[in-house]
Amino acid sequence: MPRDPLYICGTTASGKTSLALSLAEALDGEIVNGDAFQVYRGLEVLSAAPSAGEMMQVPHHFFGFLSMEEKMDAARYAGLAKPVMEEIQLRGKLPIVVGGSGLYLKFLTHGVSEAPSADPVLRAELDELSVEEVLRRLQELDPEEAARQVKQNSNNHRHLSRALEICLLTEGTASERRRNFDVSLDELNLKGVVLTWDRKVLAERIQLRTALMLEHGAIDEVRALPQNAETVRQAIGVKEIESYLADECTREECLEKIAISTRQYAKRQRNWFRREQWLHPLDGAKSIDELVEETKAIIAPC
Repeated sequence: MPRDPLYICGTTASGKTSLALSLAEALDGEIVNGDAFQVYRGLEVLSAAPSAGEMMQVPHHFFGFLSMEEKMDAARYAGLAKPVMEEIQLRGKLPIVVGGSGLYLKFLTHGVSEAPSADPVLRAELDELSVEEVLRRLQELDPEEAARQVKQNSNNHRHLSRALEICLLTEGTASERRRNFDVSLDELNLKGVVLTWDRKVLAERIQLRTALMLEHGAIDEVRALPQNAETVRQAIGVKEIESYLADECTREECLEKIAISTRQYAKRQRNWFRREQWLHPLDGAKSIDELVEETKAIIAPC
């Protein structure tokens, strides 16, 4: 009988990779990438992908297989990842999905939300608008979604624009399509954990990891990015490092800008995973052995 996938979630710098490795060894599992940017070749440092040594410990799937020029979104990710997971199950192994990209994981666990493909002309028009103007128009067409976006993302132009684009293309609302995710948790039978940390401690971990990234190759990765790497350029650190390379800021200022953006992203991740009631919170400060045992207890009924 196929073994139900296990999901290891958490904010950036929460220790997901270490826990996943230990769980894969303990549960005869194989690791599947659930991160939006770790799918790209040449972005291993900036995306904090598992190292070559870590990938040799247990089988890893879906890491570094896309070129920088290729586009990726949550729907495409789910369509590509599911066959990988099914193949692992057919061999009697446990798929362990590891990541912090909320929408990617949501599409994988709950199915793809029905939404129209992006319209290049309309998207270009919306890109010319200010955040305030996009929000104002979204409030007129879909006040429920506008209120949700303000609460979660504050001034995220890309998210606001996408919600407005859905409204304009469908003559409906983004909030209606979001309700496609309202599926019974009992029906889905999902098993997963989310690593949690004290905010101050997590901020220190983010600061340290950012410094290590800059020391160990992230700058060279950004320097080598092709001009048409559209999806990759959305990754935290790209615009900050490009600013540094253009002599618009010092290395120390670059580091701080990346750390601030990462902390802000971690806050959004916490809010996202807090709403996913099927995820069991685990204290990331505990030892790996303790976390493995707690996770095993959670999935024992499977």
